[in-house]
Amino acid sequence: MYSMFDLLFETPSYRPVYVISDSEMKELKKNQHQEQLDEITTQKVRLEDAFKAQLKHLEEREKEVKKELKLLSASNNK
Repeated sequence: MYSMFDLLFETPSYRPVYVISDSEMKELKKNQHQEQLDEITTQKVRLEDAFKAQLKHLEEREKEVKKELKLLSASNNK
């Protein structure tokens, strides 16, 4: 059983609470939204770059396969 003394010095099981003004809260939200927007923009650029690289690779592979197919068709006609 716990005494009142134990309860008084027990480590709290809750997190600290911070009180900020409305203007500070608005600024905090603004900063968080700006960070999210920046991350979205960065991810879009990376995604677009990856897409362009993949598209270029596929187009090059398509040319190689068409060339090989043309060579095979030409050798079969002989």
